[in-house]
Amino acid sequence: MAYISVTKPHQWKPRLFITRASNPPSFNFIQSFSSVDESISAGDQTSTPIPEAPASASPSKLESLTAAEAEAEAEGKANARTLRGKHRNADKLEDIICRMMTNRAWTTRLQNSIRSLVPQFDHSLVWNVLHGSRNSDHALQFFRWVERAGLIRHNRDTHLKIIEILGRASKLNHARCILLDMPKKGVQWDEDLFVVLIDSYGKAGIVQESVKIFQKMKELGVERTIKSYDTLFKVILRRGRYMMAKRYFNAMLNEGIMPTRHTYNLMIWGFFLSLKVETASRFFEEMKERGISPDVVTYNTIINGYYRVKKMEEAEKFFMEMKGRNIEPTVISYTTMIKGYLSVGHVDDGLRLFEEMKSFRIKPNAVTYSTLLPGLCDGGKMFEAQNVVKEMVEKYIAPKDNSIFLRLITCQCQVGRLDAAADVLKAMIRLSIPTEAGHYGVLIENFCKSGVYDKAVKLLDKLIEKEIILRPQSSLEMESSAYNQIIEYLCNSGQTSKAETFFRQLMKKGVQDPIAFNNLIRGHSKEGAPESAFEILKIMGRRQVPREADSYRLVIESFLKKGEPADAKTALDSMIENGHIPDSSVFRTVMESLFEDGRIQTASRVMLNMVEKGVKENMDLVAKILEALLLRGHVEEALGRIDLLMNNGCEPDFDGLLSVLCAKGKTIAAVKLLHFGLERDHGISISSYEKVLDALLAAGKTLNAYSILCKIVQKGGTTDWSSCKDLIRSLNEEGNTKQADTLSRMIKGEEKAHGSKKGKKQASVVS
Repeated sequence: MAYISVTKPHQWKPRLFITRASNPPSFNFIQSFSSVDESISAGDQTSTPIPEAPASASPSKLESLTAAEAEAEAEGKANARTLRGKHRNADKLEDIICRMMTNRAWTTRLQNSIRSLVPQFDHSLVWNVLHGSRNSDHALQFFRWVERAGLIRHNRDTHLKIIEILGRASKLNHARCILLDMPKKGVQWDEDLFVVLIDSYGKAGIVQESVKIFQKMKELGVERTIKSYDTLFKVILRRGRYMMAKRYFNAMLNEGIMPTRHTYNLMIWGFFLSLKVETASRFFEEMKERGISPDVVTYNTIINGYYRVKKMEEAEKFFMEMKGRNIEPTVISYTTMIKGYLSVGHVDDGLRLFEEMKSFRIKPNAVTYSTLLPGLCDGGKMFEAQNVVKEMVEKYIAPKDNSIFLRLITCQCQVGRLDAAADVLKAMIRLSIPTEAGHYGVLIENFCKSGVYDKAVKLLDKLIEKEIILRPQSSLEMESSAYNQIIEYLCNSGQTSKAETFFRQLMKKGVQDPIAFNNLIRGHSKEGAPESAFEILKIMGRRQVPREADSYRLVIESFLKKGEPADAKTALDSMIENGHIPDSSVFRTVMESLFEDGRIQTASRVMLNMVEKGVKENMDLVAKILEALLLRGHVEEALGRIDLLMNNGCEPDFDGLLSVLCAKGKTIAAVKLLHFGLERDHGISISSYEKVLDALLAAGKTLNAYSILCKIVQKGGTTDWSSCKDLIRSLNEEGNTKQADTLSRMIKGEEKAHGSKKGKKQASVVS
């Protein structure tokens, strides 16, 4: 009979199905080095038929029909027209129940929905629902509910299925309770149920409980066969309990249970796993003495064991013995030998076996390639490695470990075979293996080192376009030595925008490389995009990345070349705030640009920062700025700057400033500046005083002139000003007779004090 369904049939709905083996597949011995599974015993391969429930348990409409009527009805339903907008529901009943349990919480409402969906439960439906459950909790809830609700009484198969599910989910206490409660429900134990639980405890690493369950089988009267012992051996040997395994092996023999080939394979595997080579050899000899012929699994186990202890001579001896016994080596045999040779540095021997297995039409698998390629890299045989990669692509076989590709790319680059390294990346794409930023990084770095920048840029374009850097599953990040080289090249070749796009992807992964930042700033500045460069500086500030003074200087120069001195001043302020002190040339270029742009007050603020930072150069430009401030009427600001200059040991040219102000008719500014100089006892020449007085007199500001003359006298200066009489006359004409009389007496008193010394003039005011 042909079987086409993987689920059990419902009793009330005829269905073709596949029978299930009574021995759970999870307890066949899984060899880490062999693809050949050997049955525990011949009896284990028999299938257990699915029990049928009595006909009275599930009455249905189908039972009342004859076979012909049932067939006609089924054909009529199949040919029935589907209404527009409606789709036939081909889902099986168990699939619907599993989906309901997955999408909804386990509540009374869900239970009622399932009850209304299923007119009659049977064991095959329950088994299929348990098998299809995506969650062990759902399976356990369903298992308990159908029994407590009286919908069904579980049989041996449903118990075995739930114990398997709970064992895989490590819910071992639940599985144990269900197993031990089976007789209370009228269900008898058998060996398979206990084997499942023993193996589940072993996989969970709880060897003691596995042993207790095995011992309890005898107490409960459950017969223990070689199947139970094999499962126990696998559990305890996996944990290195080789002495315990020997004791139970002897106990098994005392009970009259004879070991099978599978049993010896297990024991040999376990002793090699514990590095007990001599004990494993004795069991191999005992196996042959008992007339049990070793098979390919036995030899694979021994070869793998000797490889683990680096005894390749012994491994080779057994490999040859296997051939001598006409036991055909498998791909596992060759792969193990190749791995062993490569582990001791015999790369040529490994290659020889690789070619030999292909000559015998034994196809290498993914494990073979994953074993061979690292050894070829270690041995420096990169040409052979390239050929192996090509062979993998032709056969579309991807290795188990994807890390080998990074190693291949790196090794090919180390020997200067850059095109071969690029072919490895292409092979990954053809094999549908996800490429990562680390793979591209190695290639880009080595292409840059070799000066092949065009290929490096092409790889970078793919990296940016596919956003490979941003893939969340990526584990290989690009090294700084790779991205810094390509960023520097792009910035130096006028492609800074592309470099920034690339680096912004790196920043999203947490990269904060100062070298890359500064390269971007340099590139944007050279390309005349100071705004972008300054934005990079701001990003560095927000991320607390150290910023170099040279980067600020480049941004400032770029702003100035673009004719934006105000933005240059903003960048200069940011530079100072960040703790950098610009040199005198930076201050000068910014001040000159602002001055030429007519931004005198802004230039004055730059001058203020310069003086405060102790830079005493550029005094010629300082004088121009002060002059412009005074001429524009920003007298108080100019006087403040002059005061700062004097406090920092920089003497401004008062005489020059006064001369310009008088020539431009800025008498008020000249008076304030003169008063400022007099209050601080600054040396001002007589000619400067006279220029100011003449300008005031010409402008009709006689009282201002009188005030200045009085201050000159109070400071001990002379009043032999040629226009004194004109000032007195003007004061009298304006009605300021009191000031005129005072000035006359001051002049007469000075003339009397000097006597005959009329020809001499005091040229300076007492400082």
